[in-house]
Amino acid sequence: MSQRNADATTDEPSGLAGFVSHLVELRNRLIKSVGVVFVLFLALFPFRNDLFRILSDPLSRFLPEDTGMIAVQVASTFFIPLKLAGFTALFISIPFLLYQLWAFIAPGLYQHERKMVIPLVFSSTILFYIGAAFAYFAVFPVVFGFLSGTGPAEVSYAPDINEYLSFVITMFFAFGFVFEVPVAVVLLILIGVVTPKQLAEKRRYAILVAFIIGAIFTPPDILSQFMMAIPVWFLYELGIIIGRLLLRQQGGPVLPTDDEPDGTPPDGGPSGGAGDGSGKGPGGGSPTGTGGAAAATSGPGRAYETEKDEDFDFDRAFEEIEREQQSLEAIEAEARRQSEEDEAEKDRADKDEAPNPSEADDKRGDDTTGPTPASDDERNDRR
Repeated sequence: MSQRNADATTDEPSGLAGFVSHLVELRNRLIKSVGVVFVLFLALFPFRNDLFRILSDPLSRFLPEDTGMIAVQVASTFFIPLKLAGFTALFISIPFLLYQLWAFIAPGLYQHERKMVIPLVFSSTILFYIGAAFAYFAVFPVVFGFLSGTGPAEVSYAPDINEYLSFVITMFFAFGFVFEVPVAVVLLILIGVVTPKQLAEKRRYAILVAFIIGAIFTPPDILSQFMMAIPVWFLYELGIIIGRLLLRQQGGPVLPTDDEPDGTPPDGGPSGGAGDGSGKGPGGGSPTGTGGAAAATSGPGRAYETEKDEDFDFDRAFEEIEREQQSLEAIEAEARRQSEEDEAEKDRADKDEAPNPSEADDKRGDDTTGPTPASDDERNDRR
């Protein structure tokens, strides 16, 4: 007992030290990330007006001649380019930020998970930039051309620079994130949550969700909604195709762990060692004969466990449990009835064995009454 307490006492400081070390590492990663963003911000600050000019080019080409955007607030001409420099620094540093996140969580991942995360992070970064570029070069000209030509002729179209920056940043990040659909689809397929067949069957719902997303993040014109919804649908189909190829390459939807070999059969196989007639498995299992079964239950791969879980019939199991409960209730009722009958029989037997008070008095009277005295003639005869 004292040794166990000593072990617990020594474990507590180590756990606290490990937690503090993780916090220190997280702090260092955050400091590096903020430092990189700040350095990029300082480098981009002298070019803040040029950045705004480049950002406003899709709108400027549709503005009337000798007309530009306006600044409603007093300090907008200074703070809006400043905010744009900060957003640009954050936008450029996304690969470094994702790398810092990956470096922080990598020690807690298996080897095969590390191999999978690297291409996922790389593809996520590329798709994010592709989505932002698609918004700038394809969506913005169509949206601003539509908006600038729908107003009355006597109204001068001159948007505020603050509203324009908010709108553009929202569109950049919206298109960047919706272009991550293939990554999300492939990840769901690889971890076994869904199958490509199920995703293909739910295609109509995916299209509906794509158009809902387009209606939320784009201006209220049908063209810009289609320009977001159609790429989302195509990327959804692309994720299904890539997921099928990866499943065909690795042979299953469930990612194995390092301590569970792939394709381990449920009867022990090469890793568990099913018990033979002598009570030992081929792998030197438990001598009791159950070692093979224990190894088989603790060592099969995730593919077999997933298949077994999918084949499990919950309705049948609940019906069996209900039947067993009913049988137990019937047995208890029969035992209760038998106990009541035994008690009633015992009471009747006790009543039968107990003498009647009047009969007992008669019997006592018969016992106390002695023989009648003989007469004189009988006594003479005896003599």
